[in-house]
Amino acid sequence: MKKKLVASLLVMSMAFGMVACGNSKSDDKKSEDGKTAISVVAAQYGQNTSDWWDNFVKDFNKDNPDIDLSVEVVSWNDISSVIDTRISGGKEPDILNIDVFADYQADDLLLPIQDVVSEETYNKMYPAFLEQSEIDGTVWAIPDLASARAMYYNKDILDAAGVEVPTTWDELKAACEKIKETNPDVYPWGIDMTTDEGQAAFAYYTWNNGGGFVDEDGEWALNSDANVEAVEYEIGLVKDGLTNEKPATETRYDLQDLFGAGKLAMVIAPNSLPTYCADGGYEVNYGVASIPTNTGTSVSAGVMDRFMCFDHDYSDEQIEAIKTFFDYFYDDARYSEWVLMEGFLPATQSGAEAMVKADPSQESWISILDSCKFYPTAKAEWADVKKGVIDVEQRALDGEDVKTLLDELQTTIAGE
Repeated sequence: MKKKLVASLLVMSMAFGMVACGNSKSDDKKSEDGKTAISVVAAQYGQNTSDWWDNFVKDFNKDNPDIDLSVEVVSWNDISSVIDTRISGGKEPDILNIDVFADYQADDLLLPIQDVVSEETYNKMYPAFLEQSEIDGTVWAIPDLASARAMYYNKDILDAAGVEVPTTWDELKAACEKIKETNPDVYPWGIDMTTDEGQAAFAYYTWNNGGGFVDEDGEWALNSDANVEAVEYEIGLVKDGLTNEKPATETRYDLQDLFGAGKLAMVIAPNSLPTYCADGGYEVNYGVASIPTNTGTSVSAGVMDRFMCFDHDYSDEQIEAIKTFFDYFYDDARYSEWVLMEGFLPATQSGAEAMVKADPSQESWISILDSCKFYPTAKAEWADVKKGVIDVEQRALDGEDVKTLLDELQTTIAGE
């Protein structure tokens, strides 16, 4: 089931003369002083993102006097709805930094990324990352950055409770119960089921129970028995009072703040957590371990965000301006600064080399990416699946039956 809502809205708008479609915007790409204008909407990753982009824009516009770059930073909680609203009004940016892409591509809104990225910059990317944005032999986006997930634990809290670092689901629940008994002022386990990271929570539990979003043939398998069991386990931890109190509204940043403040014993988080804690002024005696599993083999989650370019029927001059933006962003020194700033992992080979040189401890995290599972973002239905699994988790928190919810979602997505 391909998502065609956006395309339908654009067609309707054209028919009534309300807005111009995306392919008629070429003439609007000049600023008042005659410069070529480029607009970017970027996701907010942490405390430093907005300031970094502000400085980037100043430097870029100074070094490229014929281009007028503007960047708007939007929180992860809001960015999907913001972009959907702008698309429906024919006001999408030139360049978008977000995680999903396939629904935009299915609605014919994007340009092949190699049309707007220089060969030199394109060849810097890890091929495996580019493959995550490939549909029918064409790559539609390039990776912005990546992260891998692991379990962080507060050593002092676990030691005080007399528990070992859990590796299995049974051990995790037992450890949480012991921590709660020993220190009732601490949340044993952190779960984010918000629109920010709810799909990640679904992945952590289903992948580590032998399930996941798709089956071995790449077909949607959202209501598999393994998935039902995994979500029931996840919800059970909340119902038993072993997690943060409000998983449907407390984001990963709330959990990271709780962990940094010593109020959360264990949490699955990206490799950027230590940077986040340091920037927030937190000091915590932590350790890192594999995500607890119910299968005997822990599966880590790899997350890759992207840049994509909307099709505005650009002139050659405008295409070159966009290429200049990407060349400037992926300059080795500047890109390494961007990745290191928030503690993420690079999507370019040269960036990885620079990161390991600056911080040898990051080499193990980079190697983790080779064994990560990624979201099936190349499937056109992914945006709907992402929203769907979050909805399932949140409704299950309110007491609805997990199997019924997943059956309904599978039917909606796959028509089964």
